[in-house]
Amino acid sequence: MHLILILMILFLSKSALAYIGPGLGLGLVASIIGLIFSILLFIFAILWFPLKKIFKKEKKDQNNKTDKE
Repeated sequence: MHLILILMILFLSKSALAYIGPGLGLGLVASIIGLIFSILLFIFAILWFPLKKIFKKEKKDQNNKTDKE
């Protein structure tokens, strides 16, 4: 029933004849780029802290090995 109603609305509706100007288009592009950048930054931030601890530990271990020799 719901599928029939959705299909009727899609096929029987008229176009809005609305104008989307360049300002709105550029705003949409900027929003999408910002969203993608924030997701990548979030992933980087989540992964960076554990990697930083591992790198510090390895550097500390290498310094201890050179001190013993």
